[in-house]
Amino acid sequence: MVTLFLCGDVMLGRGVDQILPHPGDPELREDYVRDARAYVELAETANGPIPRPVDFSWPWGDALQVLDEAAPDARVVNLETSVTRHDTFAAGRYIHYRMNPANLPCLAVARPDVCALANNHVLDFGHRGLEETLDALAGAGLRTAGAGRNAHEARRPAIVPVDGDRRILVFSFGMTSSGVPQQWAATGPRGGVHFVAGPSKAAAAGTAGRVQQVKRPGDLVVASVHWGSNWGYPVSRDQVAFAHALIDGGVDVVHGHSSHHPRPLEVYRGKLILYGCGDFIDDYEGITGYEEYRDDLRPLYLVSVDPDTGRLADVRITPLQARRMRLRHASWEDSHWLRALFDRIGHGFHPGADSAPEGTFVLRPS
Repeated sequence: MVTLFLCGDVMLGRGVDQILPHPGDPELREDYVRDARAYVELAETANGPIPRPVDFSWPWGDALQVLDEAAPDARVVNLETSVTRHDTFAAGRYIHYRMNPANLPCLAVARPDVCALANNHVLDFGHRGLEETLDALAGAGLRTAGAGRNAHEARRPAIVPVDGDRRILVFSFGMTSSGVPQQWAATGPRGGVHFVAGPSKAAAAGTAGRVQQVKRPGDLVVASVHWGSNWGYPVSRDQVAFAHALIDGGVDVVHGHSSHHPRPLEVYRGKLILYGCGDFIDDYEGITGYEEYRDDLRPLYLVSVDPDTGRLADVRITPLQARRMRLRHASWEDSHWLRALFDRIGHGFHPGADSAPEGTFVLRPS
């Protein structure tokens, strides 16, 4: 089996950047918050004091031990943060995320194999901010997909070698529905993101065509897509049809993200579709208004697939919880709540779930 670590949005900017050893400029231009340190204060008000500075591993907390014990073949994250000191705020944006490049060890400590960048914050500080982000990640030896200095770079997959000749190919693209502006699209020689306007048949066919051009026997393909709104469980028919078309076109796992909480997951033709993974690391503690969705609970997904067929063997989900800007194992009660949610919103899995240590539960295709 080949095992993938997948998660939702990893947002190491703004408040998270401020508690790390090298906090960048805290200036913000939001309607109500002008200093990123205010988000640290909100988290402390909600859950207690946060030592400053924390070490680079702090935001990942218990997730690092889970990953080390699982030893996945590839770790794929959606990095929803500019890594830049550039101070020109992108026009027309109300929220901007950046982390100081000196804090990049906070990302590297999790040893991601691929950072998906086609999202609605990677150009928060313009094209100069994007170039610095790409340089910083490349300098740290981190693979990227979904953004580049030209259209070719933005569209090409990240390639992770596995067991000799086997490879994991990760394609990353973002859609308008998640807030990615069309003007951020990489076009010809102009840098930007791999932009897809919407979940249309033509867009699915285009992605499938690129997959078929590079996929060879023994490869596994992950489509990492930033799409959809932030809240709510319904998935549109267009999104479902698009995800199915990706699988039909050669994709083995659809890794959806953007929603602040988990959205439905599905087994289609034996392969996994995650319509929304939920957040993973951010500075949202203390922000109220959507408590019913329990966005403080952060699923860590370990997806095992047959390397020869791409068919799903199982999904192991470890429930984590954000407290003091650090991930810790969720309580038994919270783990049970999350397990019940996945039983309700999962399609194509056996009813109920196998339990494992530390609240982990296993979803197996029916």
